Amino acid sequence: MAKPRPLSPHLQVYRPQLTSVLSITHRASGVVLTTGTITLALWLTSVARGPEAFAVMASVVGHPLGQFVLFGYTVALFYHGTNGIRHLSWDLGFGLTLPEVYRSGYFVLGATCVLTALLWFSVWF
Repeated sequence: MAKPRPLSPHLQVYRPQLTSVLSITHRASGVVLTTGTITLALWLTSVARGPEAFAVMASVVGHPLGQFVLFGYTVALFYHGTNGIRHLSWDLGFGLTLPEVYRSGYFVLGATCVLTALLWFSVWF
């Protein structure tokens, strides 16, 4: 009996490449942004409800776990935004060769780190 093989290309067959990892991460960052935006809406609602509700939300966001979640939200925001610009350039026909795709992928990762660091540096200092 022959060894059963997958019916279509599967994650077990191929090793991860920069392009596939960035694609999956782009989708995951979209999910993070959706849930983070719900939290942002709750925060804005707490502002409208009054000082007591805002104090509760401020204590949640001020907690170290809340700061970690907020940090993750900003990373997702900058990653999704810069990678979205990359996808728009592809839609316009720019940067479609393999070396350009890898160069722009590394640029997206670097820009995400730099923009996130600049934002958090400006908040804390």
